[in-house]
Formats: sequence, C-alpha cells, structure tokens
Amino acid sequence: MAFLMLAASVVLVSAAAQTPLRWEPSEPSVVASAQVSPASQRPAPAQSAAPAPRPRTMPLAQGFDVRVFEAMAQEIVANQRVPGLAMAIVHDGKVLSARGYGITDVQAAEPVDAHTVFRLASLSKAFAGTVTGMLVAEGALRWDSNVYDFMPSLRFSDPNAARDLTVADVLSHRVGLTRNTYDRDIERNADYRDLVQKLAYAPMTCAPGDCYSYQNVAFSLVGDVVFAATGQFFSEAVTSRIFKPLGMNDASYGLDGITASARWARPHVRAGGGWRSLMPKPTYYRVAPAAGINASISDMAQWMIAQGGHRPDVIPAPLLATLHAPLIDTPSEIRGSSWRRERLNSAGYGLGWRVYDYAGHRVVFHGGAVQGYRGLMAMVPERDLGVVVLWNSESSLPSGLFPTILDRAIGLPARRWLDVDLSEDALYSAVEPRGHQPTGRRVSASRSAAANAIAEATPR
Repeated sequence: MAFLMLAASVVLVSAAAQTPLRWEPSEPSVVASAQVSPASQRPAPAQSAAPAPRPRTMPLAQGFDVRVFEAMAQEIVANQRVPGLAMAIVHDGKVLSARGYGITDVQAAEPVDAHTVFRLASLSKAFAGTVTGMLVAEGALRWDSNVYDFMPSLRFSDPNAARDLTVADVLSHRVGLTRNTYDRDIERNADYRDLVQKLAYAPMTCAPGDCYSYQNVAFSLVGDVVFAATGQFFSEAVTSRIFKPLGMNDASYGLDGITASARWARPHVRAGGGWRSLMPKPTYYRVAPAAGINASISDMAQWMIAQGGHRPDVIPAPLLATLHAPLIDTPSEIRGSSWRRERLNSAGYGLGWRVYDYAGHRVVFHGGAVQGYRGLMAMVPERDLGVVVLWNSESSLPSGLFPTILDRAIGLPARRWLDVDLSEDALYSAVEPRGHQPTGRRVSASRSAAANAIAEATPR
C-alpha cells in the first residue's frame, strides 16, 4: 500500500470547491511534505461537498472471533498485571464487543464496565481534526487559512512563520518547531497562554509546512482558531458537534469532567511489585485540543463507527477521506516496538490521525499516554474494522492486543505480540476450523468461560 501524493498545483477557491483525498494503492509509496512556501502555494488537504459512495470492503479473515480477544483482555487484568482496561471492536457499523475488564482503582476496587470513563490523552487529537473539518465544510474557515488571521498576536522566532502557518499545518504537526516544544513546561503546571507567548522564543527546525515534529502546545492553537471562527469555546464545539450527535454520553473535557463522571478509572503508577492509584494530573488538560478528552469505551465504539463512515449525518464521507489522508511522512513511527518494526512499511500523519502501511494494509491509528493512562485506537478501512483499547496504568502489556487483533482481521501469519498464558494453539495458530465465522458473542469474565471460548476456536 502507498500514500497519496498531494498535487502541488491544487488551488483552493472555497471549501465547497475542494476535492477529496483518496488512498491509491497503485501509487508509489510517497507522502506529500509540502516543501513549497508561502502557505498559499503549498498543497493543502482537499475536500468536496459532494457525497462519496462507500467503498467496498473485504470480510474479516476466517477465524476472527471476538471471544478470543475478550479472553485475552481478561487474562491481562488477571492478578492485576494491569489494574483495568476497556476494549471495543466494531465492524461494518456494528459493535461486536465493548466491555470493561479489571478494576477502576486498586485502593477502592469497582469493576470497569462499558461506561467507565478513561482519560484519552492524545487520542483527543482526532476529535480536534474532525471538528475543524466540520467548520471547513461549513465555510467558517479553510484548511489553508492562516492561523495568524485568527491569532494576530502569534509570534515565532522566524518572523515569517506566524503568517505562513496554516490550520492544516497545525493539525498535521508541521509547525516547524522542535519536537514536543514546551511539554516539560506543561508538566511543571505552566499556563497554556503563557506558553503560546513563549513560542516567540522557541527554536525552529524548518519553515511551517516543511517538516514533521510532534506537538501538544502548538497543536492546541487550533482551539484558538475554532473560538475565533465560531465564538464557541473549543470544548463546547466538540461537545455540540460530536459528543451529543454521536450519543457519546459519558464523554467530557478536563479534570472536572472526569471526576464528575458516575464511574471513572483512576490512573495508576508502579509501586514496588504492584500499582498505586493517583488523582489525575491537571497538566495536559490545559492543552485541551491535544489531550483534553475523557470518554468511556461505549463512547469510543460510537466514535469508531462514525470514523468508519457509518454516521454521514455527523461526519460526511468526503471529510473522512480528507482527515485520514497522510500529509507528511513520519519514518520514526516504523521503529520502536516489535510490531512496528515487523509490520510497518511506512507511516504518515494526516489531520489528527496517523496513517500506516501495516504489512501492505492501510491502517488509520493514534495512541495516547499521560501519567497513569494509556490508549490506542485503529481502523482498517478495507475490512471496515475499528479497535479501541484504553487502560488505567503505565503498563505496555495491553498494547499487544492491537497487532494481535489486526493480524487476525487481515489474515496475516500470527506472531506472539501479547504475553498472556492462554492456549498457544488457539491464540497464535494461523489455521482456523472450517466455517468458523466472526462473532460478537460475549464470553464470561470467569477463567473457565474464557477457556471454553479458546477451546471453541482451537484448530481441530
């Protein structure tokens, strides 16, 4: 699979005149990096007001069974290897599984369920890209609008950078600053407004649009743009345009939002041989577009259904095509964990989403992490599959669910990405019994029921 090169000759006259970006598997593997400035000459995301037909999708690979993954999740929380997690799997616009495992707090244990709220951290960025795209579709702003027009006091160390920076540059981490500029100041409880003023003194590595460098403070400039364009606070815009229409009834913004939830998962850090629960830090909540959302796995299942194109009344297909198209190459993403090294051929960043070539298959992805919380979400468009995993600890163990589920969905030769003590034949064999079909049946949290589910999926 390959990334789509954005044509440098695109000239945007209005939001309605924009045309959708599309994934072209036959093209060479290349990502547009917007090497031309000023901003008016750089390629920008394109979007069309015309409806786009839903692409045909392939069925899930034979033997894909959510009961096996539910059993894996249950094993992960056994003996508090991690305190708690929640997982959702959606396919063809339907929820196959959305449930919780383990407990919310080791000091005051309550079971995690489908409505337990977790902190999303950087999974919030996709919401920022989507709500901005809604405003582009309405004509309130453009992807190539200059941020300076909405924030005339914005300054960078390069005198021309503020005037050249576009909305799309912000959402795709092409601001030109060094990686994670002022994140350490966020950790030290610095105020967001003060950090925006300090951007005038931050070193830059390139002109806006010319290179990728992940940001939280600079990414959150999009919140100021949304406010200037609509008069709504950013959190209000996301709530009214995304949470409410999609029925994300547990979702909220900020520290007050999570602590007011009927049931929420406390963050956990390692303490000796176990876990210690904490109160969530307020720090990254101060950069709300980058990391401000709280949500349950029930909420996230609806989010994945909408991002998969099944809620065109809220998020139209042309907008999704734009959001999920890579704008800049991110080669560092193919290093790190074992599944990245083995499965990823290339990686890019779109508008609040990462886009991977996962063993020749397009995957739209994002991860998130703050103190005591981790999460990941991914979609495989060719299979119309969405997966979300949230957990309330700093363990990396649950992340192995992601490549395990993707490999099964696509039909790749299995690898042991996940350290669980279930039947190896069941979990890692690439051969499945004839006629075994994907199922959404739930399996009991008990070990015996999990064993039954594994046994049913074991090759014979």
